[in-house]
Amino acid sequence: MRQYSPDLTPPWKKPKPVPEVAAEPGLVVEEPGTGFCGAVIRCEAGTVTLEDRFGKHRVFPLEPRGFLLEGRVVTLVRPASGGPARPSRTASGSVAVPGARARVARVGRIYVEGRHDAELVEKVWGDDLRIEGVVVEYLGGVDDLPSIVTEFAPGPDARLGVLVDHLVPGTKEWRIAQSVTGEHALVVGHPYIDIWEAVKPASLGIDGWPRVPHGQDWKTGVCRALGWPSDNTGAVWQAILARVSSYKDLEPELLGRVEELIDFVTGSGDA
Repeated sequence: MRQYSPDLTPPWKKPKPVPEVAAEPGLVVEEPGTGFCGAVIRCEAGTVTLEDRFGKHRVFPLEPRGFLLEGRVVTLVRPASGGPARPSRTASGSVAVPGARARVARVGRIYVEGRHDAELVEKVWGDDLRIEGVVVEYLGGVDDLPSIVTEFAPGPDARLGVLVDHLVPGTKEWRIAQSVTGEHALVVGHPYIDIWEAVKPASLGIDGWPRVPHGQDWKTGVCRALGWPSDNTGAVWQAILARVSSYKDLEPELLGRVEELIDFVTGSGDA
């Protein structure tokens, strides 16, 4: 006597099997029904909690074929350990993605005025920028902006973000920035005379940044006031940079502007 399967579904209608993946902390997946993309921070009996790059949490059921991993449908399962350990963080405070490869570079770019500024952005946001595929380029001065924007030709798929020093309304620099800002080009500025000021004094063991008389070179004046060597401000900056380990060492006014540019270039801030 022949044995028949109780499943009468024709073979061509049966869903193809998909891989099972352990929901380990830090694994980045997407829930296709809502489009929510985030890293696993907790996996409990029957549910998984994801956290996106803005710190928002969502809880989803562990259903078969319920998630996308690098664009492929997978079934998340509870890790063998079942531990609720939180994932590590990047220097910017985002969820770290162990072993993640850098994304192919976007056409969009972020320009940063000043070499020290660019080094600071790389140190704190470098991991995020590589995963997002955003390249940061050095801007020598605001006077170069009009020609850069003209040559770059920003568009919907090629957004341009620019971070400049001490952008004060009414100044020549402010007028130049306003002239190139548009739907696909965004110029923002932090309030500090120099990027050094964006580092919290407490992180450097000082009470505060000294005031430098108008007309005097700011870096030189700061070094003299604090007893730092004023004949090699480049070396002083490297010492300052070495004391920066994460976003917690930086002032909120700088953090907000850099995050704004990353969101703008990647389109994360779209409605």
